Amino acid sequence: MRVIAGKARRLPLKTLPGADTRPTTDRIKETLFNILQPELLDCRFLDLFSGSGAIGIEALSRGARKAVFVEKNPKACACIRENLAFTKLAPDGQVMNMDVLQALRSLEGDGHFDCIFMDPPYGMELERSALEYLSGSALADENTLIIVEAELHTDFSYVEEMGYELTRSKEYKTNKHVFLHKRK
Repeated sequence: MRVIAGKARRLPLKTLPGADTRPTTDRIKETLFNILQPELLDCRFLDLFSGSGAIGIEALSRGARKAVFVEKNPKACACIRENLAFTKLAPDGQVMNMDVLQALRSLEGDGHFDCIFMDPPYGMELERSALEYLSGSALADENTLIIVEAELHTDFSYVEEMGYELTRSKEYKTNKHVFLHKRK
């Protein structure tokens, strides 16, 4: 796994051994960032369920002003910190070693994020809990782009009831990215 483009282009990133994290493949990451590129310049990026931090680091490398990484696994947080230091992007990254909902509550009052990405463990509906929290939060406004990585068969029919508009869905072989905005 590596940084694909930007300031830290081609630098390799560490991941945790084993099945504790599920890194987004370089090919899927490249497709995702081709879609996200117009949103990244000088943005505040929130990477929930960060794993190795590859998505937030890619955002920083491509021009995001700040990235906040939220991961509850302490070993994964150590990996994120190592990757930030190695890519020389640490000054623009903040790592929060805690549960996602706890982190979201503690971030309240710091303004909204321009882009929120989440890649929760599959099959546990953690994305639903995070989206439910964000629907009533000042961390996301109608201009915030929210991207959820999920298993291909994951149902998102509930998002409209929560006040979101599903603006795009990009499907791959086994998973997908769902793009959401809060309705005005």
